[in-house]
Amino acid sequence: MDAVVTSEQVREVLGSVVDPERGQSVVDLGIVRSVDVADDGRVAVVLAVGAPGSPIRAQYEGAIRDRVGALHGVSSVTVGFDLPSAEEKEALGKRGQKGGLPEGALAGVKNVICVASGKGGVGKSTLTANLAAALAAEGKRAAALDADVWGYSIPRMLGVHGRPTVNADRKINPLEAAAGVKVMSIEFFLEAQDQAIVWRGPMLHKAIKQFLQDVEWGEVDFLVLDLPPGTGDVSMTLAQLIPSARMVIVTTPQPAAQKVAHRASELARRFDLEIAGVIENMSGFTTPSGERFTIFGEGGGQLLADELDVPLLAKIPLQESLRVGADEGRPLVLDDPHAPASQSIRQAARGLIAMAPIPAFEVPPAAPASSGRRSALPTAGAQKPPAESPDAAPPPEQGPKVTGTPLSLPLSR
Repeated sequence: MDAVVTSEQVREVLGSVVDPERGQSVVDLGIVRSVDVADDGRVAVVLAVGAPGSPIRAQYEGAIRDRVGALHGVSSVTVGFDLPSAEEKEALGKRGQKGGLPEGALAGVKNVICVASGKGGVGKSTLTANLAAALAAEGKRAAALDADVWGYSIPRMLGVHGRPTVNADRKINPLEAAAGVKVMSIEFFLEAQDQAIVWRGPMLHKAIKQFLQDVEWGEVDFLVLDLPPGTGDVSMTLAQLIPSARMVIVTTPQPAAQKVAHRASELARRFDLEIAGVIENMSGFTTPSGERFTIFGEGGGQLLADELDVPLLAKIPLQESLRVGADEGRPLVLDDPHAPASQSIRQAARGLIAMAPIPAFEVPPAAPASSGRRSALPTAGAQKPPAESPDAAPPPEQGPKVTGTPLSLPLSR
């Protein structure tokens, strides 16, 4: 006979069920009233949550049924709710205050852009890296945060690796990629290359929060976040921590991908985040002879943008050099700004710049001296000029390996 699950195992799994508004698990919030396990594997969980009909109850119930039901030895899961007492409400309020960012944590960051997708494999990370580089090429102070903790790839795509240093205020200095893009990723703190991250919800929440509050971002015009696919814990945490963030949804043209990408918009709607627009990736492939093939279909990005009533920021053509540049740490928008994919990504960057709010009484900065970073794109049909050595920032000077950084990430279980 199979062993029956224990209440301790159930409580451990409940630690991965995160309150989307407070960014803490139901265990940390103290709202798990009881956990009962019968001899035949039936599990009953009771939470002290709000009033009947509260939308959060349905979210809790679905998450608990899925995660507890997946445990070996569980035959069924029942989720019940009870009204919290006055003492529980007071304690919950005090615990919930710990979920947000400290005041002034992102004081120097003017715009936060979350790049999201409903599914993996649509080129979201490649576009995040190139979008940050394109914003820098447009003369903006840009930074990229690799919030896809499980599938971190931004350091590889921006060609920056190493250990960050710590400043006098015990803040972590992000590494710097080409064009001055500041970069932060979990990769910088791992003991081995390509180390697997096996974390649950609360650990992810802690890591993301510390990336935002313990990193010295400084003055940044655009902080671009690469979200993991789907609408899981990390996306909910960011929505709760940065309510002023705007979301860019990436999809491919095919209807199946467009339908799944629509789910990412539901997360934004639920947390009242603004959707800045849609980017359609892999929109078509053009041969050297000029023949065009719509390998992944046609029109999915425009259809999604119309459904959400937001602009279609760009249609990125399928281009091998975009993939090669990402693999080799050379963003195409910097390596070959005249490439069709580069022009489309720069178009998306300019769209985001145009949408950015201008603070009252802000005096526009004087035009910088010519540095080659803000070269105008050629018009359609213009010939590419002779090859020149691209102006690229020198490789960032990596600091020594630092121990005892304030980023107390749970790197081991």
